[in-house]
Amino acid sequence: MRRPTRAAALSAAALTTAAAAAALLPALTAGSAAGATPACTVAYSVTSQWDTGFQGSVVITDNAAAVSSWKLTFDFPGNQKVTQGWNATWTQSGSTVTAASASYNGALTPGASVSAGFLGSWSGSNAGPTAFQLNGTTCNQTGATTPPTTPPTTPPTTPPTTPPTTPPTTPPTTPPGGDTAPPQLHVSGNELVDSTGKQVVLHGVNRSGTEFACAQGNGIFDGPVDDTAVNAITSWKGVNAVRVPLNEDCWEALSYVPAADGGSAYVAAVTDWVHRLEAHGLTPILDLHWTHGQYGGNSAGCSDVNATCQKPMPDAQYAVPFWQSVANAFKGDNAVVFDLFNEPYPDRATSTSDQAWTCWRDGGTCPGISYQVAGMQDLVDAVRGTGARNVLMLGGLAYSNDLTGWLAHEPTDPDGNLAASVHVYNFNSCSSQSCWDSQLAPVAAKVPLVAGEIGENTCAHSFTDTFMNWLDTHHLSYLGWTWNTWDCSSGPSLISAYDGTPTAYGQGLKNHLASLG
Repeated sequence: MRRPTRAAALSAAALTTAAAAAALLPALTAGSAAGATPACTVAYSVTSQWDTGFQGSVVITDNAAAVSSWKLTFDFPGNQKVTQGWNATWTQSGSTVTAASASYNGALTPGASVSAGFLGSWSGSNAGPTAFQLNGTTCNQTGATTPPTTPPTTPPTTPPTTPPTTPPTTPPTTPPGGDTAPPQLHVSGNELVDSTGKQVVLHGVNRSGTEFACAQGNGIFDGPVDDTAVNAITSWKGVNAVRVPLNEDCWEALSYVPAADGGSAYVAAVTDWVHRLEAHGLTPILDLHWTHGQYGGNSAGCSDVNATCQKPMPDAQYAVPFWQSVANAFKGDNAVVFDLFNEPYPDRATSTSDQAWTCWRDGGTCPGISYQVAGMQDLVDAVRGTGARNVLMLGGLAYSNDLTGWLAHEPTDPDGNLAASVHVYNFNSCSSQSCWDSQLAPVAAKVPLVAGEIGENTCAHSFTDTFMNWLDTHHLSYLGWTWNTWDCSSGPSLISAYDGTPTAYGQGLKNHLASLG
């Protein structure tokens, strides 16, 4: 959604980074007397194993002082690698593995336990680790450390969902014959499918704030992002996805961004938000929304070089390293979708449609745009160069409302995981069924089509009702703009309170999704 720059926004405190966890457990000491209860215990087990991979789990028990967050470290004795995990933020450097608590399971009282799991690769041997440290303190080890004696021959289709310490009121579900939510996505023909090949249709909401608050000195989020807030989203029956707009200057810590709102603080807050959404069974869609580059031409949102508004195309200087960093943060987790650029509008700067579509795909020096542009091919290459195989969404021209040249200019993707994104509002050019039939349906017949934003500025829902019906007949995905408590007359706002109370406009989306069963 192209909206006016927000001068003041509700702020939320930046979430605590995992790097601070080591300072939160001074009372856990290793110097206990012989026979005394160990400060902590860890049970490590391999729950299944196959030719090149395995599924592992850890159960951590705190036997000493209460903590508000935790970090478990251990070393693999072989060449095992963690490829994805759940109920913790999993990282690996060499043979050393770190699992840092999520926001919902960091608090442990004496005697309390928490579990986390992961998928990994191995070759040669798969012996388990023999030493564990919790926040720097050595733990006793209990339980199995070796694989099952009769391993399965094939890997699990997705990691199991282990409920957090404080489980969401609407736990992730397992559709018949499909992945545990959220699904591990890839493209098959013109469909999004999970790891079992079952078609996935995304229905959800946009959650604005992370694209603008940080650049305006107003924190990172606009409104709450705790478990209660996510429960409110999932209380709308049928919602299974949340789109998260991002700001590249905040992610990359440019100097004008407050330190508390940018860089590692921003990355940690967004990462925690993504993991929280996944823990509730929701598909996160990460969208590059506000970008760098000075543009003062036709339809300019601002004259500022900084990422304080929407620009016609992403800039080569920062957008490429942005996507490399994001892809490295989430590669291996194919439940996360990357929306490469919110709403391209090079057509407002160039004189011909052909010039605009060429700029869209190839970037470089584009007519009417003063900075070097990162084209969609550049961004696809940036993501794939990291080894990430996540589904990539690509919006078209005219603020993602025009897809007429999308198929002819589709970038090359070695993984074949590209989807087209369209934004449709009642005030757009392509806002009628005849246009949808002539312009959108041909694209949807070739590649997955996701309506990343839908809405209307009338504070009603007759238009979105019509469009959702059309999308349903074509089995297409869509997300409403936006799950924020703004005055709907200034932009389509789905809710009037973060408990999920719908506006008149939001009631239309809520009722429609509930009617789908």
